[in-house]
Amino acid sequence: MRVAADATTGTTAAAGRRRALCVVLLLLAVQLVWLARPAYACGCGAMVHGPNTTIGVHHETSVVRWDGATEQISMSLSVYGTAPDAAWIMPVPHRATVRLGDPELADELSRITEPVTEYRHYFWPRAGDWPFKSDFGGAGDAAAPPADSSVGVVGRERLGPFDVARLTATDPDALRGWLAANGFKLPPALATALRPYVDRHWEYVAVRLAPADHGTRLTGTLDPLLLSFASDHPVYPMRLSRLATTPQELSLYLLAPHRMAPRSAIGGAPPHVSYAGRIQPQDAVRDFAGPAPAFLTAFDQSFPQPQRIDDDHEFRRTAADTPYHRVRYAYSLLQVGGIPLWIPTMGGGTLLLLMVAAALTAGRRRPTPADGHPGTATRAPGVSRAPTPGPPCP
Repeated sequence: MRVAADATTGTTAAAGRRRALCVVLLLLAVQLVWLARPAYACGCGAMVHGPNTTIGVHHETSVVRWDGATEQISMSLSVYGTAPDAAWIMPVPHRATVRLGDPELADELSRITEPVTEYRHYFWPRAGDWPFKSDFGGAGDAAAPPADSSVGVVGRERLGPFDVARLTATDPDALRGWLAANGFKLPPALATALRPYVDRHWEYVAVRLAPADHGTRLTGTLDPLLLSFASDHPVYPMRLSRLATTPQELSLYLLAPHRMAPRSAIGGAPPHVSYAGRIQPQDAVRDFAGPAPAFLTAFDQSFPQPQRIDDDHEFRRTAADTPYHRVRYAYSLLQVGGIPLWIPTMGGGTLLLLMVAAALTAGRRRPTPADGHPGTATRAPGVSRAPTPGPPCP
């Protein structure tokens, strides 16, 4: 009995170990799937956060407006993670002003650029049509920056959930030190990536996402921020996105006097134009771009290897303002009065064939005099009938 009990105990323990191993493997698979998910490019710059926390951007909508002298960028981010606060850095070529944007702007542009639906009909039933279908039926005030002449604070303001600092910097390491002193750990690689901007004397907008409720995790869609700065050509900062470790996706709306195109792919796949056309701004778009007609160009671009990103997006005017609108085709069975047209067509065709067959059959069966029909005289072959004598002469 003891041997049997020991055997049972050993079997139970082995089964428990197998279950534990299965759980571990399942968790590992979930982690691998999570890590393999592509992220949306934070073209605004680099997202930084506190130690032992995570944050990611799973969707970004950016709208750029350029009138020939001034550029505006509206950014709306949807974030996820465990961080109660975070920040990103936006390089800008000239001094910028920052304010809250309109959350309706991106939705309105999405409606404008959505594909046009064209309806097409087909004659013969397909899968799903009868008879083939199966049924019928925020945070406290940040610490003061260190006294370092390499970093200058142009302005500091609170905008909704954002703590915004407009900075100048002549040393990327000093900029990293300023951010660290304000509670955020900036990776050394980002300081290196900032060097081209420092060399060109760009300025920076540092944005802290700090919810009013302390300890609340940042998640969901954030209010958009609107940046304005002088620029002699439209530019969208992308260089810092090369620090990403997963494939990136970028979607961008560009409002300008004419149709625009990126000067290069900057290390990603060729940009795909999803819409191009002149629009009359209304509602939120009017508030953002003004009342004058503007040419709207929408781009989508993938970066399978973000480490290959080698520049910012700069845009140029195309040779012609050629419009483009995606078309979505909707197919349906051709009907008349709610009845599939193939049914009466097939029925009428079948009836016509039956009528023709009946007529041919009746024609073949019609009797002839040679068939010995009653009332018809017959004679033997080769025998001539004598003429009937007439009346006698007087």
